[in-house]
Amino acid sequence: MGWWAVDVTPSAPPTTGAALAAWLVARTGQAIEERDDGTLVTFAEDEAAAEALIRDLAASVDPAATARLRPLDVVDWSTRWRDGLGPRRFGRLIVTPSWVDAPSGPDDVVVVLDPEMAFGSGEHGSTRAALTLLVRHLHPGQSVLDLGSGSGILSIAAVRLGATRATGIEIDAESNEVAVRNAERNGVAGACRFLDGDAAQLAPLLGPVDLLLSNILRNVNVTLLPAIRAALAPDGVAIFAGMEAAEAPLFRPELEAAGFAIAEEALDGGWWAVAARWLP
Repeated sequence: MGWWAVDVTPSAPPTTGAALAAWLVARTGQAIEERDDGTLVTFAEDEAAAEALIRDLAASVDPAATARLRPLDVVDWSTRWRDGLGPRRFGRLIVTPSWVDAPSGPDDVVVVLDPEMAFGSGEHGSTRAALTLLVRHLHPGQSVLDLGSGSGILSIAAVRLGATRATGIEIDAESNEVAVRNAERNGVAGACRFLDGDAAQLAPLLGPVDLLLSNILRNVNVTLLPAIRAALAPDGVAIFAGMEAAEAPLFRPELEAAGFAIAEEALDGGWWAVAARWLP
């Protein structure tokens, strides 16, 4: 048994499409895809559920809408995450999956990382931008706090680059299990620890740190600014990522109002990151 897609065509897309989209989200509890031609695509866990959805659709806000079922290919997501992954270089730092033998020089620092189902492989622009700034702003002997640590990539890279310790905070316990395995794979398990919990509550308790990483969303980064200030040592640096380039003008004023001075910015594939110094 596998998942099925349900392609729904509103009877009059400009007028009924929005109401039908809202109904589908409420009915399935899932996001939907809206195509250029007005077709709405949602998903059901099996054929019976897809057929039940279509029956309910007939009594919905747009009874004249048409729907088509199609089975989806069965995908083993426990291994699918490997597709397209390869070595990435960030200055002297190289991030590579475990099944690739990446060439490196005597001065290079190599992080071997398998993200599995956790976020953070070095392939996403937000992670790449954060790594670019991490290489430039981390100094040996510093302490690091990593908010939304995912696969552990930033914490592990920090220790491999010379940090004495790095602590990751993540709300997803399964991601922390992946991060622990990655830390062990890189021989830094003794200097990295990963905690389950709310960064807003835990971060102030784990300071002061010299460098803090927050690769999350812009609104979450804004919400966390007080906790980040409380966790940073005076003159400490915070690296914020997880934001698209268009969000930069919205986030810069928030940083400055919170007492941060922007030190450097980075762009990668449309994703923006910023390093800012805390000036109490």
